[in-house]
Amino acid sequence: MLFKFKSKACADLIMLEADGRRILKAMIGDDPVKGIVRVADLQQALARLDAAVVQDEALRKALAEKAAARDAGQAVDEEAEEPALPAIRLAQRANPMQQMLRRCMAEEADLVWGV
Repeated sequence: MLFKFKSKACADLIMLEADGRRILKAMIGDDPVKGIVRVADLQQALARLDAAVVQDEALRKALAEKAAARDAGQAVDEEAEEPALPAIRLAQRANPMQQMLRRCMAEEADLVWGV
């Protein structure tokens, strides 16, 4: 399944289901098959997506530092369970949506999908 995001402000954005759901969960906390982000809520959706990108980058950095310490022979807390992260960073997947949201805000246009 594909997610097709539409707006009067710009061209359509098409994502694979897993990526679309990941972006929607970051933006609105849910991943409905159909939906709308109204103009009034665009800024909040963008802020939440930006925060999720920062959090993903920080987690990846922490995991990389932990792996480097382990490789260097330093004592590392092995008890803590490491989350499985997708191979592609959220920043890479989110960039087109961030641009779309900014364009929607500039043009004062809603963002819809699944319609």
